[in-house]
Amino acid sequence: MESEFLYDLLQLPKEVAQPTEEELPRGGKKKYLSPISKRNPKFEELQKVLMEWINATLLPEHIVVRSLEEDMFDGLILHHLFQKLSSLKLEVEEISLTSASQRRKLGVVLEAVNQSLQVEEQQAKWGVETIFNKDLLATLHLLVALAKRFQPDLPLPDNVQVEVIHIESTKTGLKSDKQVEQLTECNSHKDQPSQDAFDELFKLAPEKVNAVKEAIVSFVNQKLERLGLSVQSLDTQLLLPDLLEFQSSSFGDEQLCGSFADGVILLLLIGQLEGFFLHLKEFYLTPSSPTEMLHNVTLALELLKDEGLLSYPVNPEDIVNKDVKSTLRILYGLFRKHSLRVEGNRAHHGTPN
Repeated sequence: MESEFLYDLLQLPKEVAQPTEEELPRGGKKKYLSPISKRNPKFEELQKVLMEWINATLLPEHIVVRSLEEDMFDGLILHHLFQKLSSLKLEVEEISLTSASQRRKLGVVLEAVNQSLQVEEQQAKWGVETIFNKDLLATLHLLVALAKRFQPDLPLPDNVQVEVIHIESTKTGLKSDKQVEQLTECNSHKDQPSQDAFDELFKLAPEKVNAVKEAIVSFVNQKLERLGLSVQSLDTQLLLPDLLEFQSSSFGDEQLCGSFADGVILLLLIGQLEGFFLHLKEFYLTPSSPTEMLHNVTLALELLKDEGLLSYPVNPEDIVNKDVKSTLRILYGLFRKHSLRVEGNRAHHGTPN
């Protein structure tokens, strides 16, 4: 059982199947949403909110959308939605049965949409080809823009980011790259208190910050001891793991070094304390780029939020950038829950005076 766990621990995240060179001609480009992004709860929530908004808007016309990916491509629903929102009448045929007529209709609708949104065609994150080819990312960019323009109070989930895999066929073969795209804005400062306990601490009692750091570092090291990990400092966030006892030969004699900034230790800590098992398909054990670090940290924050341990909004970019205050905020949620639990158990089992 242990060897199976260690094998899983040292695997890399599984990516989408890449096309062969025969499927993608030289110079051709394709992009895909990563499987992890598709399963992101905030990404799923965004689709749900947009779908419910469209269905509510078009309810009088008895139009129902069941899939943003499958139902929006031919321009029919976009035509009705835009006319309803903008009160403009578009001179296009109501029903288009052929691909050519559907493309023409979609082109007319998107031209009117771009004019209403005051977006140049070259700047738009959508187009006739992408929408017609059922590009979910382009469709979502378009619908978010329409919602912001015509119903700004629609409660879209904030800071929705997706990892996009770009593949290009070159002379030397297929070349892939990963990028993060922003679907909704980060509104973490909206409706949140201007200050929390850590703002007060850093401002009014800076001499006590080190004591808080030491207490949390001691707590983290105690919980990570079983994994052979230790935190040196929250300021440098350098961690010196002693994983050589169970590393596979692929790691040789190199020690695996990480930090809270790359999300690895944070995910392992959450898993240790909350009883989660995170398969290596879900995150990057050895992140090699800011994109992979951001993915890990975002996943960790989602887990903390789901467990009710994130009382103050934290931007994943702040953790990646090693912001001490933000790092303290997320660690304190775990510290408060599990340190108090230990103290409570001691008090319960202790000898009465």
